[in-house]
Amino acid sequence: MTRELEIAIAYLQEEVAPRAAELDCDRAALGQALAGLGDLELLALSVTANEETFRYFQEAIARYSGALAFLQTQHQSAAAMLARSPNEALQREYLPHLANGSRLVGVGFSHLRRHPSPVRAVPTEGGYLVDGEVPWVTGWEFFSEFIVGAALPDGRSVFGVVPLSEIEGKIALSAPMQLAAMTSTQTVTARLDRWFLPDSRVVMFKPPGWLEEHSRKNVLHHSFAALGCARAGLDVLLEVARKRKQAFVLEAFAALDRELTIAREAIFAAHFHLDSDARNPLILRATAIELAVRCTHAAIAASGGAANLNDHPAGRAYREALVYTVTGQTPEVMAATLERSIGNFARG
Repeated sequence: MTRELEIAIAYLQEEVAPRAAELDCDRAALGQALAGLGDLELLALSVTANEETFRYFQEAIARYSGALAFLQTQHQSAAAMLARSPNEALQREYLPHLANGSRLVGVGFSHLRRHPSPVRAVPTEGGYLVDGEVPWVTGWEFFSEFIVGAALPDGRSVFGVVPLSEIEGKIALSAPMQLAAMTSTQTVTARLDRWFLPDSRVVMFKPPGWLEEHSRKNVLHHSFAALGCARAGLDVLLEVARKRKQAFVLEAFAALDRELTIAREAIFAAHFHLDSDARNPLILRATAIELAVRCTHAAIAASGGAANLNDHPAGRAYREALVYTVTGQTPEVMAATLERSIGNFARG
């Protein structure tokens, strides 16, 4: 375990886990937890850490707080994009400030999977005019800016930094969505009306079909959060087993723990040692999703009626499993998830 990961896990266990229910519903508390990650220089691990450390971190943070995991992931994604940008001036402006959170940036480009894209850009003198509605932008009142993706007339996509704030006649934000889980992350829609994106704020361009290819190659990326969510469910199940001393609860924990351990080992192995079977990552992604749902559902069953309380850890983890089921979802991931749920998907 790297020093960065040791520091992160200690912070998550000591400062985040005891406040997980509060972070799920209180924006101010979530902001404090995010700032704590910044104080430890952990908000750009997607850039500063090796790949293995970052994936272990993503798994760990999802175990202790889904809201914090989801919020910081947006910033980590923006940091990774800025680190790969050919715009050196933009890199000089942002990169020194991303790890400590003195600059916080979100993302909004999942809509590029839609054809036609609801957000489009046309070249103009000195930059681009961006029009359309970004359906999902997480982090309003946490992030001052976000990287928007817009489709260009030639089929490429342009990505640029825009304010995450109301600007009369140019940028309009919805009220925060009342989501089933992680509402405190302040997810909004953003409407851009002929927003001028100057060349100086362009992060990068991507070729036609980029997002589909990116999603296919990185199908396992969202599995790590699902694994952390599954472990959160088993944490609750084990606590119930110890309190009630009912053999069948402990047996359920042991069985699910074995399944999760096997799946986790397979996912890490497949991610870091590419499997030649192109179908295997989809099987593993669907397995991680299924285990997140089953482990958190087991925690609910074992917790009884108390799990129906809004701040109960079993209910919170179960709601978070919903989020990880659909995060980064493509038609292929959806099909794999549904096949797995009806028992017809190959078991690996």
